[in-house]
Amino acid sequence: MRQEEFASRILIVDDEREITEILADLLSTDLECETAGSAEEALARVRQKEFRLVISDITMPGMSGLEMVPHVKRISPNTVVVMISGLQTVESAIEAMRLGAFDYVMKPFDLRQVEAVVKRALEHHELIVAKQRYENHLEELVEQRTTELDRALNSLEDAYRSTLKALTAALETRDSETHGHSERVVTYSLRLGRECGLNSEQMSALEFGSLLHDIGKIGVPDAILRKPAKLTEEEWVRMREHPLHGKQILRGIEFLDRASRVVAQHHEQWDGSGYPLGLKGEDIDICARIFAVADAFDAITSDRVYRRGKSYEAAAQELDEWAGKQFDANVVAAFHRVPKEDWEELHRRSLRREQDKVDAHQMMLAVAQPRVEALVS
Repeated sequence: MRQEEFASRILIVDDEREITEILADLLSTDLECETAGSAEEALARVRQKEFRLVISDITMPGMSGLEMVPHVKRISPNTVVVMISGLQTVESAIEAMRLGAFDYVMKPFDLRQVEAVVKRALEHHELIVAKQRYENHLEELVEQRTTELDRALNSLEDAYRSTLKALTAALETRDSETHGHSERVVTYSLRLGRECGLNSEQMSALEFGSLLHDIGKIGVPDAILRKPAKLTEEEWVRMREHPLHGKQILRGIEFLDRASRVVAQHHEQWDGSGYPLGLKGEDIDICARIFAVADAFDAITSDRVYRRGKSYEAAAQELDEWAGKQFDANVVAAFHRVPKEDWEELHRRSLRREQDKVDAHQMMLAVAQPRVEALVS
């Protein structure tokens, strides 16, 4: 036996001291051998330190070697167990193997057989450890690759989000009355979505659907969209087509598939009186139902050219009046579970973000103006 293969700790267990001494003398040249006189003592040793191999007699006072095997495997799963068996206990040795023992040696000992069994047992231990190291390495690699993939996906989603926000901002320049509306309603929708217990996939759909809800207005002529006077019935027909225009625009974009439902259904109403399809109740996507409440809250509390925004209390009262008719009553109830202070803070933050954008735009113009004048002169 080569020194490098067996330079490890083993435990020899037998109530007959002569047996443990014979085996220890045989194996101690290449191995660090410890002995125990009972199964109970052996288990105490296994709890204290790691053994690559336990060689144990089957028949001992107190706990038998057969009873000891499951305890060893539970305490130290990688430890290999070899049983010592006489002719009268060979069936027990086989039973021990069913319980997790690796092999057995027969009394009286053939020393070459003992060496061969121990060698196989330690090689088996090496295979167990190598397999465990490999599995741990695979787990680490999977975790590392998963982290990298998550980071890449998050980066990609952030890029999508930035692009879609820029698109939304460009669309809102066509309608000065709704400036900043999309980002505000995203903020309100996500807070309400959390209160309604949406999962991460639904929250993502709600975010992008809220951001892009009016993208279909690309298909509405400026003469209608920016008309300062009341729309005619024919013009209203054209205006009410924008949810379907939006759905068509987003068709085929896989990551926006669920968001497109919000875009297509954000004007549907709980009682079926909405448009464009007249959907009713739970036939309307849950994200679209949540968006409808958030959208109404923003519309009521935001300033318009022709009126000042109303208070939180006025908005809450109006939502209650239309619960079960225009809005899902459960979503309105979720709105009320969010403290008033939260809604007011979200409103203040949205106003600050809008002002920061205005300030940044003005600063950019101030920097660019002298350069333009220098080029002209």
